Amino acid sequence: MDLFGNKTGIVCGSRQFTFREFGERAQRLATGLVKLGVQPGDRVAYISFNTHKLLEGYYGVVQARAIVMPLNVRLSAPEMVNILNHSGARIVMYEDDFGPTVETLRAECQDVERWVALDGAAYEEIIASGEPERADIFSYDENSIAELFYTSGSTGTPKGVSLSHRTIYLHAIDIQALYPDPHTIVDLHTIPMFHANGWGRPQASTMLGIKQVMVRRFEPGFVFGLISEHRATHMALVPTMANAMINHPGIKATDLSSLSEVVIGGAASSPELVARVEEAFGCRCRSGYGLTETAPVLTSSRDKGIAYADEADRHRRQAMAGWPVPGVEVRVVDSEMRDVPRDMQSIGEVVACGDHVMDGYFREPEQTAAVMTGPWFHTGDMAVWDEEGYIHIVDRKKEIIISGGENISSIEVEKAIFAHPAVFECAVVAAPDPRWGEVPAAIVVPKPGMELTEDELLAFLGERLGRFKLPRLVRIQVDALPKTGTGKIRKMVLKEQFWQGKEKRVQG
Repeated sequence: MDLFGNKTGIVCGSRQFTFREFGERAQRLATGLVKLGVQPGDRVAYISFNTHKLLEGYYGVVQARAIVMPLNVRLSAPEMVNILNHSGARIVMYEDDFGPTVETLRAECQDVERWVALDGAAYEEIIASGEPERADIFSYDENSIAELFYTSGSTGTPKGVSLSHRTIYLHAIDIQALYPDPHTIVDLHTIPMFHANGWGRPQASTMLGIKQVMVRRFEPGFVFGLISEHRATHMALVPTMANAMINHPGIKATDLSSLSEVVIGGAASSPELVARVEEAFGCRCRSGYGLTETAPVLTSSRDKGIAYADEADRHRRQAMAGWPVPGVEVRVVDSEMRDVPRDMQSIGEVVACGDHVMDGYFREPEQTAAVMTGPWFHTGDMAVWDEEGYIHIVDRKKEIIISGGENISSIEVEKAIFAHPAVFECAVVAAPDPRWGEVPAAIVVPKPGMELTEDELLAFLGERLGRFKLPRLVRIQVDALPKTGTGKIRKMVLKEQFWQGKEKRVQG
């Protein structure tokens, strides 16, 4: 407010707020919540798309010394019930779109004392009842919990990740190194803000006085319009979002000349996707890596002054997880916590320590202890690295395919498949095999209007992969692959189909 008070800070649909206006609304929300009886440590949940009101909660709720808890809006009602009851949330803020869901939740969530409709008068009454009162930051316990995010549950039951005030503000300070010329940036909040890639950016952007445009719901044509209208320069995407945008017919009719950088995270990228994004958008594309448990950013494939052999080498580097950002230390280790050789061949688990690591799983001390070795957090991601400290994720620990004693990276096979010009999206999972134990199985969706056969795909892959890595099962389908609320492909769902039934094997 002091540094950027008169600058347009937040754009949400037809509404715009200067940083002073937005800051005052967040302050009024904080004091208004206290008047409602909100106590330090109370959980305030949000069921909302990306709007200025959700963003206000990121600052107002924590200024009230409560804990802000955005929910994945794509969860089912029973899943939301489990999270709300586990967290003991006292207040739920919700958009009208979720009114029917809220009616179901009311009967099952007895700890919730107040349900506030964000689109009605009730929310604005809270704002109006509050005061534009500046917080006395020195009176806050920086180690108290400020934010609570529940994981997607893609590898098990969702867990509440607790992040303290200290963790959040140090993360924001640390990743400022990733923002060149912040006064020129217009940042699109493209990814839902219940997702790590979404909520990891606002604090740093606000600290730097960056204009932020809320993308209420992701739809490629709508996003193109916002880029053109607001001359957006930066946005973050998960790979499925990036793929949808570069293959959308509206891209050719949109002025994208303002874009300077696209960051891809949330799932492993590929050199081909990086190259296609740069060609389609006419800007630099890089990758990032992190987890909800790491606040979220750990690494970035930003330039390190290394000379690239050629464009293919640059794309390869920029598709990697990259090297650590300030404030954290990242290693690739074996089961004994010893660093694996930095030869881009030896696979180990990524572990991290430092400012960005979570304060623990909410109400789950045993699960917290299970992922920590001293100060080191075990990510569950398997990777290789090199002498420059570049990290390259090869797979989730639980998704490595072990075939005849050989470890096969499903991500490596997926990247090879995605390199085929006719492929829109794909997934590789383990399928049972009486001889090898398990073998790679590929589910492939061709681009609209293009055809692809199993034989064509296997011939293409035969030039890029060792024979033992080739998919032994191939399914080509027109239906989109199932995805989580954060846009990740639900590989466990696909895997179950193979283990429960029988598929025709492709002889190799």
